[in-house]
Amino acid sequence: MSTSTVIRGGLVITASDETHADVLMEDGRIAALAASHTPAAEALTAERTVDATGKYVIPGGVDAHTHMELPFGGTFASDTFETGTRAAAWGGTTTIVDFAVQSVGHGLREGLDAWHAKAEGNCAIDYAFHMIVSDVNEDTLKEMDLLVEEGVTSFKQFMAYPGVFYSDDGQILRAMQRSADNGGLIMMHAENGIAIDVLVEQALARGETDPRFHGEVRKALLEAEATHRAIRLAQVAGAPLYVVHVSATEAVAELARARDDGLPVFGETCPQYLFLSTDNLAEPDFEGAKYVCSTPLRPKEHQAALWRGLRTNDLQVVSTDHCPFCFSGQKELGRGDFSKIPNGLPGVENRMDLLHQAVLDGHISRRRWIEIACATPARMFGLYPKKGTIAPGADADVVLYDPAAEQVVSADTHHMNVDYSAYEGKRVTGRVETVFSRGVPVVTDREYTGHAGHGVYTPRSTCQYLT
Repeated sequence: MSTSTVIRGGLVITASDETHADVLMEDGRIAALAASHTPAAEALTAERTVDATGKYVIPGGVDAHTHMELPFGGTFASDTFETGTRAAAWGGTTTIVDFAVQSVGHGLREGLDAWHAKAEGNCAIDYAFHMIVSDVNEDTLKEMDLLVEEGVTSFKQFMAYPGVFYSDDGQILRAMQRSADNGGLIMMHAENGIAIDVLVEQALARGETDPRFHGEVRKALLEAEATHRAIRLAQVAGAPLYVVHVSATEAVAELARARDDGLPVFGETCPQYLFLSTDNLAEPDFEGAKYVCSTPLRPKEHQAALWRGLRTNDLQVVSTDHCPFCFSGQKELGRGDFSKIPNGLPGVENRMDLLHQAVLDGHISRRRWIEIACATPARMFGLYPKKGTIAPGADADVVLYDPAAEQVVSADTHHMNVDYSAYEGKRVTGRVETVFSRGVPVVTDREYTGHAGHGVYTPRSTCQYLT
């Protein structure tokens, strides 16, 4: 395998700059950049030259929210670390941060070790872990300190899913107080799960069993209320807060208000909330089950607030919350009872393309595309500048992107291990052509050249917006 490659003639786009430059990669790192067609560029020599004329040269995507092999509702997410990271590479993502799960009655370490065992030797791209905290007690709090020290620096809690992942306000406060001391970042699934369970029970009693009722019971106001409560608990604890998969206008308003007050509060949204809606949940013949996720899809009018939040930086990151379940045999578990439909959508392969389409549609700029999909998630979760940018010293995670190629998104052509696409039939302009992970081509001219085991575990520092 060549240890040096020079990429010539492309438009290099980072969160801060756009410049026609040649990029030299050596021994897995970015060694140099030089403006194209200059003596400095001509002086860059390598064992291999790649022509990027007419292409974008962008950092590999950082997807900070995936769930490979997640157990949920009596089944498992259908993508393994092998299939899921291969699909991510096809989509121009070169790093994922997945969620290790603490089971109630067990320690954080036990959960983390289980996820290391799932991922090690199986990933096509680099990976890191967040920790889902399901059982807050004195031992858990001590373990949080140890995990931060070894590079697992973020902890997810749930205000939803009573009896599974749920934490009450006291448990949340204690974990936030601990993270305020150890430098960790609490990530919050903000929905009022106790109230939602009441609405679920009432809907089923009325015979409202179709997938669309999943969206109707998980009300936007209950997302906003939980978001507000999480912000205030974090304020009491003196801790930063990152709210995952923000889907509703009212929740964005809570984040904006907190940020206007100077609080260290951050928000993420996902492509499904930007491009899909309750119209999908209402598709007939149980097809709506394909779109059941939590937080749920919202009416289309919420999309404008999400795009605006991304432009104003009240939302900083677009991750996928990739958690695929096949329609056949998995989503079908909820026929006759929407509450039994496994929650999650496939998307790790589609994010970079959908966001490029958003550039063409005028929602965001090219640099903002790279910022929300590469640089900010890397900074937020302690991976920058190793990941998320193209600069000397950074890992050579580089994507050659054809901004003019047209494609139709379809389950027939995607590489995720799931039997449907959430974006079936959607036409987008822009497509990944070649992907380098630490200088190694894992996708080459639309051919997969990677392999399981290339990806390595990547410890993280603490959130770089707080230092």
